[in-house]
Amino acid sequence: MDGKPHPNKDHRFRVLEATMKRHQYQPNSLIEVLHKAQELFGYLEQDVLLHIAHSLKLPPSQVYGVATFYHFFSLTPSGRHTCVVCMGTACFVKGAASLLSTVEQIAQIQTGETTRDGCLSLSTARCLGACGSAPAVVLDGQVVGYQTSEKLGQQVTQMMGHPQCKVAT
Repeated sequence: MDGKPHPNKDHRFRVLEATMKRHQYQPNSLIEVLHKAQELFGYLEQDVLLHIAHSLKLPPSQVYGVATFYHFFSLTPSGRHTCVVCMGTACFVKGAASLLSTVEQIAQIQTGETTRDGCLSLSTARCLGACGSAPAVVLDGQVVGYQTSEKLGQQVTQMMGHPQCKVAT
């Protein structure tokens, strides 16, 4: 790294720089750096990816490839609320597809999308590791097991009616 601060002087870039410095700007620290960037910015914007590529001396295509390969990373902003439906074998057998369909219908979005008002983002996971409480979902970071379409529908409806979602975006 050439030690130049990011042009917009955003403090988050300084924290990101400290993370890369701690890893001695090693290209093999890319995933750790991407995790930190997502934690700081909420998602991985193109300018952040380019900054990381430049700093770690990696081709932008490689950074983009890693960021898009792993399900955890997002290139778009998330909604104020998030819903992740587990599609692992146990959850799928116990009705995960129905849960997903319920949320898509209520929020009027498809998997991988965010509602127009930025209230809710919907995604799926291959497995949450909560097979004992299948079907499971993650609502705003909390694993919730033994879901039914009715229970999940009520929770999602409540999330979307929350005053936070009424704030203009």
